[in-house]
Amino acid sequence: MKKGRVNISFQKKLTIGATDIRKIVRKMQNLLGFDLEELTLSFILDKSIHEINREYLKHDYPTDIITFDYSDKDKIFVDGEILISFETAAVNAKKFNVTLENEITRLVIHGVLHLLGYDDKTPSKKKIMKNKENSLLMQVLNSENKF
Repeated sequence: MKKGRVNISFQKKLTIGATDIRKIVRKMQNLLGFDLEELTLSFILDKSIHEINREYLKHDYPTDIITFDYSDKDKIFVDGEILISFETAAVNAKKFNVTLENEITRLVIHGVLHLLGYDDKTPSKKKIMKNKENSLLMQVLNSENKF
């Protein structure tokens, strides 16, 4: 399995760090068996994700995550970019009564699933993706080498 490169940037320091994020990605690779070319994860402000959402997706509001898939059409290697609003993640963590680390983990999993071809645009596809996300979240959070 090709491990690939994982790049991480933060607009503001979080309690979960780059090493922890890389561990989540590597655990997902082990669980799902995909090859990675390159993955960039950026933890940004609501203002920044709002601008990107408006420019690229034509949605005029902030969101928790945006994923850009740069993989080739055959998806031999996963190659992409995941943008996560840590501000929205913090709001959602409070709303769902989970830790910020748990919510960030869920978002990383969600973004990687998008890069693997999962879609949440219809209710049935959303249910499939959510079930996979929840299963992976439990496996990642309950793994032996927890971060």
